[in-house]
Amino acid sequence: MSLERSDRPWGNYEVLLETSTHKIKTITVKPGARLSLQRHQKRAEHWFIVSGTALVTIAENKFEKTANSSVDIEIGQLHRIENIGRTDLIFIEVQTGTYFGEDDIERVEDDFGRA
Repeated sequence: MSLERSDRPWGNYEVLLETSTHKIKTITVKPGARLSLQRHQKRAEHWFIVSGTALVTIAENKFEKTANSSVDIEIGQLHRIENIGRTDLIFIEVQTGTYFGEDDIERVEDDFGRA
């Protein structure tokens, strides 16, 4: 059972666990959709791809990831994930750091006018 579910224009996320030291989400991205190009000042993220095909951007680098692969994003690193497949992209996000609020998202570019 999730602690919180939030629908977004690109899909949705569910918070599975939140403590003072980490937060765990399952994130679903619709085919053809992507999250904003963003960075965080107070948290790092680890993404584990459960299913689907992702195009991941970290700083200036872009690479494809599929099920059973993972990505690490350091605090302050510019990043984005995009679903380049025909089915939902599902991944688990583990956040570590000192603060996990949604207001620690600095959007640099966004398909939905939120930057």
